[in-house]
Amino acid sequence: MKMRQINVAIASLTHAHVRKYYQTLHDNAKLNWVAVSCSDRKIADHFMTLGFDVPVYESTEEMLEKHPEIEGVVIASENSRHFGDMELCCRYHKNMLSMKIPTFDLEEYDRMIQMVKDADVICQVELEMHYNPTTRRALELVQSGTIGDVISFNATNITLSPVWAFPWQGVPEISYGRRVPLREGDHRFRGGALSDHPHIFDTLRWVTGSDYEYVFADVADNIRDIPEEDVLYVTGRMKNGCKFLLDPSWCRHEEHIERPGPGWEVFPKRMEVNYSIVGTKGVIQADCFGPNVYFNGGPNNRYTIQYTYFDEWIGMMDEFHDCIVNHKQPKINLEWHRGTVEAMVKCYESIASGSPVFI
Repeated sequence: MKMRQINVAIASLTHAHVRKYYQTLHDNAKLNWVAVSCSDRKIADHFMTLGFDVPVYESTEEMLEKHPEIEGVVIASENSRHFGDMELCCRYHKNMLSMKIPTFDLEEYDRMIQMVKDADVICQVELEMHYNPTTRRALELVQSGTIGDVISFNATNITLSPVWAFPWQGVPEISYGRRVPLREGDHRFRGGALSDHPHIFDTLRWVTGSDYEYVFADVADNIRDIPEEDVLYVTGRMKNGCKFLLDPSWCRHEEHIERPGPGWEVFPKRMEVNYSIVGTKGVIQADCFGPNVYFNGGPNNRYTIQYTYFDEWIGMMDEFHDCIVNHKQPKINLEWHRGTVEAMVKCYESIASGSPVFI
């Protein structure tokens, strides 16, 4: 049977991950890249120099009006704009792939869930680590019973900070959705490293087949001058008894450059996602970005890195295509992901109170 191609567009070009989609949408025969919307003239002008023969519209609504053939929209806007973009897509009955944090406002999140149900559309949430081969293999080993019952889970999701290339991530009202002090007497606000790293919080739920019982989180002093947290730890217990320790920090220093690329990093590895999963019959230790090539790169001839791992966005967009063609919700859907976002919000509450927070 002949494969059905779907028509896909990107709404906004402001999220740090949006660049990852360009080549996938251009190369994947299952996808017909129809259009892009971008209200920022500077970003739009740069996009048009990249050689993709795709029209750029100033607003998402104009794009949807001009291209009724669009079936799926990648929502790549700032966190605080996701609700409005989803509302627009639901009004036009377009399927969606949302960036990794739909919203931190749980009441708003519930309205998103209801909108998607009422419009009868697909809404996939971007958690690309599920399509990383190392993560997939670790999940397979756990779910097959190879290491027995999981009793502890230790994971890092550490990176450099994107705030210099994507300034909105350093604005609490845009990143977190509103200006909330981390805790009494602290000059920083919610919306930093924790808000950028849902992947290990989500993976823990898949590995254990359980949900969070309680979390305890604390922040360190910042290593860079930004108004949000950049280094923190989270510990706690799942409802099935599994104990965990998570590090979702921006603890890799970076050059303050406008466009990410080779030489952006100061420390050679710009990001590390590692798992140590202890079971009753064995242990899994995994480095999700282990395969790589080191080289000297600009702008400062630093010893840096070229990752050679499988492009997770290929598998993610393949699933998005399959869900649209067969009209089924993906495994990382809004309802599933709410449990991950709620745990992250509770981490902020734990930082504020200085105590564990039960969920």
